[in-house]
Amino acid sequence: MSARELITEYLDLWTGAVTKKSNSGRGSNGKVELTGVKKLRELILGMAVQGKLTTREASDEPASELLQRISARQTELYTQGKIKKRKKLLSVSVEEQYFHLPENWEWTRLGALFDSIISGGTPSKQNPRFWDGDIPWASVKDLGKTKHLDETQDYITEEGLKAGSKLADTGDVLICTRMGLGKVAICSKPIAINQDLKAVKVSPEVSLDYFFLAYTTLDITGTGTTVAGITQDKLISYVIGLPPIEEQHRIVQKVDELMALCDRLEQQTSDQLEAHETLVDTLLGTLTQSENATELADNWARLAEHFDTLFTTEQSIDKLKQTILQLAVMGRLVEQDAGDEPAYKLLNRIAEEKIRLLAARKLKRQKPLTEIGEEEKPFELPSGWHWARFGDVCEIKGELVRPESFPDLRQVAPDCIEKGTGRITENRTVKESGVKGPNSRFFAGQIVYSKIRPSLSKAALVDFDGLCSADMYPIDAFIDSRFLLMEILSEIFLQQVRVAENRVKMPKLNQESLTGFVIPIPPLAEQHRIVQKVHELMALCDHLKQRLNQASETRCQLAEAVADNALN
Repeated sequence: MSARELITEYLDLWTGAVTKKSNSGRGSNGKVELTGVKKLRELILGMAVQGKLTTREASDEPASELLQRISARQTELYTQGKIKKRKKLLSVSVEEQYFHLPENWEWTRLGALFDSIISGGTPSKQNPRFWDGDIPWASVKDLGKTKHLDETQDYITEEGLKAGSKLADTGDVLICTRMGLGKVAICSKPIAINQDLKAVKVSPEVSLDYFFLAYTTLDITGTGTTVAGITQDKLISYVIGLPPIEEQHRIVQKVDELMALCDRLEQQTSDQLEAHETLVDTLLGTLTQSENATELADNWARLAEHFDTLFTTEQSIDKLKQTILQLAVMGRLVEQDAGDEPAYKLLNRIAEEKIRLLAARKLKRQKPLTEIGEEEKPFELPSGWHWARFGDVCEIKGELVRPESFPDLRQVAPDCIEKGTGRITENRTVKESGVKGPNSRFFAGQIVYSKIRPSLSKAALVDFDGLCSADMYPIDAFIDSRFLLMEILSEIFLQQVRVAENRVKMPKLNQESLTGFVIPIPPLAEQHRIVQKVHELMALCDHLKQRLNQASETRCQLAEAVADNALN
């Protein structure tokens, strides 16, 4: 099967295999990686260097003659004193030949193709005369982004070059031999290099573009206890299959053609994901913007008709979850019951209880909270609900203790909590966590909430006693603590967090800001009903996401299998 047939035959597989990613990248839509297209690119390169993309031509000069010509030229350059004497390389053993070599190809070590190889260096950082000059100075961080390199993050002076670096020429290949193993680039201009790079002059008898793509397919593995690296001897000993020079050019042309096709697939898939995300946002937005129960029911019915086609990505399901929380804290998720005790009576009882606890010295006195102005109320509340300050319905605690006094208790830090879900993802004791500084004591039934980068929504309701990072607030709720957690994770709360975060250089939520947040409070009986309904809907979302992940994993495995089969 030809490469083009492989692409078209399995088109849905290449474009449908996606995985979640944490960082953005080309074609990723900022949230997912197009795993199928990535695997297709790897397949194209793998087929290219095995001679499976192009046909043999009888008129092509055999690669054996090409290697002889390269060797003769290098011998002449050495005789003229233009290059150093070449190190004798071992013949390629049968065990090193990792695919069936096409006719007129030859196995060769990389070193046989190098006219010269130099290492770089770093001028002293302590000497300002060496830096911020006009000479681009490349390190590992500059490679891996583009094929041709002409701009670098750092620049040095002529004095800096003489003091501690080496200059690679236009057309030299820069190869990482430490940290960024596998990264490679071609110099578009003279560029100085640091000690983690080698600058290689590839024989002009070899296509530079072909060498570049062949090198990117090699499995470069290093050694080292701290940072993995490869020696120069290891670099020159790597083995590739070398085609005739005419076929090298045909391979490069075919790869460019197929990569352009991958670019189009990637862009189309990315556009589809973006359009899908916009559609989901729009339709979910109609739910939270519904002005009454009738309009909400109509909008939900419209959404339900296309449920299977809308919620097909993890991101769309996460947005559905956030919408469920938003509807819950807006009073749009369950029916109001006229028999429920109004929320203002609950708030009055809480105020009385706080006075009692304060008199009994079981509650710390807090700064009086201001009345809520009409401009602070983002929407109209349902009957029986009431607006309150966050500090009205809870107490923020935090008794700092020495961790070594509680080695067997569980320890919770922001990194143990999943963003926006309230789930604790790591079970570790204080001793296992290795914390040294003071921690806050918390008890079962409390909410622990991160005050560092609170917009990440790191909050959880704990059912065990333990210690939490000093960067977290333990919180006692005077309402249903499960409902209060939903309030904290909702967009209504997050909007206020973002405003508070923007006031400081290092996003950190102080207690005064937190207690002043405005939240809607339903009758206690309705809080219980909302919690039950949210748990039911979240369970359905989790089941949907599990099925989605299983299907995604299957597609990725199929893409891997198809690619492996094509190369073997």
